[in-house]
Amino acid sequence: MDNIQKVKYKDIFKFWLPLASTWLMMAFEGPYLASIIARLPQEKFNLAAYGVALAIGLLAEAPIIMLMSASTAMVKGKHSYYDLRRFAIYLNILLTLIISIICIPQIFYFFAQDVLGLKSEVSKIAHIATILLIPWPAAIGYRRFYQGILIKNGKTKYVAFSTIFRLMFMSVSAIVLYNLNILTGAAVGTFSLSSGVIAEAVAVRIMANNIVKGIKQNEQDKNIPLITISKFYIPLALTPLIGLGVYPAVTFFMGKSIKSIESLAVLPVINSLVFIFRSLGLSYQEVVIAIISKNENNYKIVRNFAAFLGLFCLISMGIIAFTPVSHLWFKVISGLSDELAKFAMIPAMIMVALPASTVLISFQRGVLVNCSITNPITIATALEVSIIIASLILLIKFTLLPGAIIAATALVIGRSIASLFLFLPMKNCVPKNN
Repeated sequence: MDNIQKVKYKDIFKFWLPLASTWLMMAFEGPYLASIIARLPQEKFNLAAYGVALAIGLLAEAPIIMLMSASTAMVKGKHSYYDLRRFAIYLNILLTLIISIICIPQIFYFFAQDVLGLKSEVSKIAHIATILLIPWPAAIGYRRFYQGILIKNGKTKYVAFSTIFRLMFMSVSAIVLYNLNILTGAAVGTFSLSSGVIAEAVAVRIMANNIVKGIKQNEQDKNIPLITISKFYIPLALTPLIGLGVYPAVTFFMGKSIKSIESLAVLPVINSLVFIFRSLGLSYQEVVIAIISKNENNYKIVRNFAAFLGLFCLISMGIIAFTPVSHLWFKVISGLSDELAKFAMIPAMIMVALPASTVLISFQRGVLVNCSITNPITIATALEVSIIIASLILLIKFTLLPGAIIAATALVIGRSIASLFLFLPMKNCVPKNN
């Protein structure tokens, strides 16, 4: 990518494909682990507990996710590298401390039982599963910082290779623990996730070693004050923090909905399916940043590629949701019982547009980050979450729909409104003649 100024579709595809492969490999973690949990004892309770633990883990990692975008945009030489790395270390320590505090029994059970209203059988399983996620946020932050550096230097293939290590360690851990049968299904899932991401963090640091050496030799860039990094990063960090805060919120409302246990059990499985196609869009944000920053005239072709990608995601997700393939996915692949597989089908149909909307919002965010306008991204995410929560409250109070259907509907409404909101501020970032 370094030598590419005006790109073609094939250039975007070659640059995007390794990143998409990385996200796809991560996306298959969810269905894979859910299928293992579904085949272990107490399927319903363990799937529900795994969903709760994963929601907490995602919330804990949320502030660190955008480090990849930050390092892609900000690391230019020795001084900026050390400044942003120091910032990342502080953030990793803080998030590890927070998730450790959440795991204190008195705090966890108050949250799980008194706030979320979970049954004691689910909350006990979820507590152990969450403890096993304590290394998760710091490992995510470490590897995303160095993955951003790899992307900045056009080494997107290395990002994909590092994820292979993650999947290998995750798979080995899951298979061994499944056969030993010494942990609950939810604990098997979270331990496997943690072991995989730690392996990935080590691998990506090794792969970035030569690039980092070159960066350290470049002393022509300037130091970036902590306050400058914070002003740039905090709006970005708030975006996934607010966005991923949706999942604990949805979990909370599912505990108060009709068919709450069934809804908690199927939502991780449905979300895992949707995430497979959403991952294609999530991987596109760094592509937008990297390519448009090379040449503003690339805007139109990057936009068109996003349109093709969104259409592909919509059609692919639709084929699964609205055909007998859905039964194959939920029953045969995911291992759900007949009752839960049937229960999952309608929510999956409702969420069919979410992957395409993810492509759109990733494109919008990439354009805004490229011109250093990050506040609208935070506002849009806050708006999305507010709409989702309001929809959950209203639908649970005034309808008799099962919780999973209500959650799916609320997620689609919230994302649609957030995307509409970003069109106006994005207009200021569109290059002239595009």
